[in-house]
Amino acid sequence: MDDPDRYAYPHRVLHWLVALVLLFSLASGFTLGFLGFEGAVEKLGDTWTDLLYTAHKTFGVLILCLMVARVITRLLFVVPLHEPPLHPFQRILSRSVHHLLYLALLAMPVLGWTATASGGFPVQFLHWNLPGLIGKNEALSEQLFLWHGRLGWTILGLVLLHIGGALFHWLIKRDGVMKRMSLF
Repeated sequence: MDDPDRYAYPHRVLHWLVALVLLFSLASGFTLGFLGFEGAVEKLGDTWTDLLYTAHKTFGVLILCLMVARVITRLLFVVPLHEPPLHPFQRILSRSVHHLLYLALLAMPVLGWTATASGGFPVQFLHWNLPGLIGKNEALSEQLFLWHGRLGWTILGLVLLHIGGALFHWLIKRDGVMKRMSLF
């Protein structure tokens, strides 16, 4: 039986899986964004650059799948109430950050997928090429990659707010909010 003060176990597992995959996705994405293709080839070589691109695309597809599962678990299981209740400002901030993270983590892989496909590049998951969803359009690809990068920075900011809120509740308020999402 689940503790009514905690999220359901599947939701907690998915939370931490998304966090882990997101860490690698952001690291690989920012590396590729800073270096660019030519810079990555110069610094890492062809093989490592290809591996980094494939890994980044794989992480994106994984995040999309995990986030769909998170939305399903969020709909299937009861969301625990905050005990003690959050102040109205904290509740609004918490909900806003959570909803924006969900939206961004669903939109980001879709943007990456369509940007990659419209650029004429393979959309990969591990060693499999996935359908491109849209045809080649280099101008569209350029715009989609621009928004993909901007959304990456937005996600980083939202994650930092989320972590900051968690640390605030854990270290300063000591109100037990951290146990809601802990695995143990």
